[in-house]
Amino acid sequence: MLDLRPVGYVIGLLVAVLGATMLIPMGFDLWDGNPNWSAFLQSALVTGLTGGMVALACASGSDGGLSTRQTFLLTSAVWLALPVFAGLPFVLGLPEARPVDAFFEAMSGLTTTGATVFTGLDALPRGTLMWRSMLQWFGGIGIIVVAMVFLPELKVGGMQIFRSEAFETGGKVLPRAVEIAAQISGIYLFLTVACMLCFTAVGMPLYDALNHALTTVSTGGFSTHDASFGLYQGVPEYVASVFMVLASLPFVRYVQLLAGQAQPILRDSQIWTYLSVIAAFVLIIAAFRVFANGDHYEHAFREGVFNVTSIISGTGFASTDYQLWGALPVILFFFIGLIGGCAGSTACSIKIFRYQLLFSAIRVQIKSIYAPHGIFQPRYDGRRVDEDVLSSVMSFFVYFVVALGIVSVLLGATGLDATTALSGAATTLGNIGPGLGDQIGPSGNFAGLNDIAKWILSMAMFVGRLELLVVFAIFTVQFWRA
Repeated sequence: MLDLRPVGYVIGLLVAVLGATMLIPMGFDLWDGNPNWSAFLQSALVTGLTGGMVALACASGSDGGLSTRQTFLLTSAVWLALPVFAGLPFVLGLPEARPVDAFFEAMSGLTTTGATVFTGLDALPRGTLMWRSMLQWFGGIGIIVVAMVFLPELKVGGMQIFRSEAFETGGKVLPRAVEIAAQISGIYLFLTVACMLCFTAVGMPLYDALNHALTTVSTGGFSTHDASFGLYQGVPEYVASVFMVLASLPFVRYVQLLAGQAQPILRDSQIWTYLSVIAAFVLIIAAFRVFANGDHYEHAFREGVFNVTSIISGTGFASTDYQLWGALPVILFFFIGLIGGCAGSTACSIKIFRYQLLFSAIRVQIKSIYAPHGIFQPRYDGRRVDEDVLSSVMSFFVYFVVALGIVSVLLGATGLDATTALSGAATTLGNIGPGLGDQIGPSGNFAGLNDIAKWILSMAMFVGRLELLVVFAIFTVQFWRA
């Protein structure tokens, strides 16, 4: 029988820590004299006590390591438990926030999706805005650790190809996952502080700079204003673009760089492919803006850089409504979001390395057609790719397409139009942020959707953030057999 105590112990500790962090936004509301501080205090007490009691009740089973099945269950359960408690301050502090809205917002934050159901952000208490940003920051570091520590070991979606890289730096094997997680956390914090300082240097108020730094480095996309980055057009867009790119590169490369190994980051084909894709789409969008829309060169380039980077990294910031640019940019932005950043980063969606493996497999198949007796092996970054890696990647693509179809149909059944249903499914499964259409496009939000659609989209964010296969595995009969 599957022992649930180790899983409950870890989840209890994380819930208790989450409760303690609620005191930070409470401090902002206390400083402002806003009565909303009591909502955070109540939420902190409920969350902290619940998490602490669960951890104590399961402490007897925490001595050993986690089995594969326990790891699968933990990785899934923690991303369901945390949004439930993270949504408490919204329910208790905002009269207009119903449980479905609170859960949607918390799930969107922790999965760094960036889709929001809240309107009138400029008038919300500073504590609430800070809590939204903090959730995305927590989610960003959480998914890096999951992607580098758990997914390679669970052989999910081809991530096992990075198994040795996650625990090796300069040829020396790191003693435990905790050590690399600590190093990554330090780098993550450094990038956040650097981003905040750069935002303040280009004229952004300190409070906004802090919030936007938290949501930029986490590639989350929550803003403190309804206009999002439309309020800070100009140099801040360049600053945000730089840090969105930095956050969507593999963090293990930063660890290696700090260890004195510069070659891995300079020779990583995933990084160069990612940067090349960004550059290509920026040039296409900018050229279209100049020649089709008559835009100014610098403005077209800046808007192209910011919005392409925002969508491909899964950040989801919007500086303008790009749906007004024409049909070509809208189509491109839809597909850009399905590309995603690099594995082992805060970025989301399908990821660049899976496309590299897919195209490598296609090239091998084409060669086999012309030379049936030849022996060809798919390669990635100069290395031969094992069959189990290719199988995992192909399974991921199949599961993603199937999930996209199912979620789209379910959303359509709730009464949403085709554009909203399809783009809503894509943006939540890919954890991208804005969808398409007047309702959930870059100039809108998800507030007007019906409750059933919000629950469906919340689950889509959850499934997408955990690379689909992690969640699907626990619903199989084989998983629960001894």
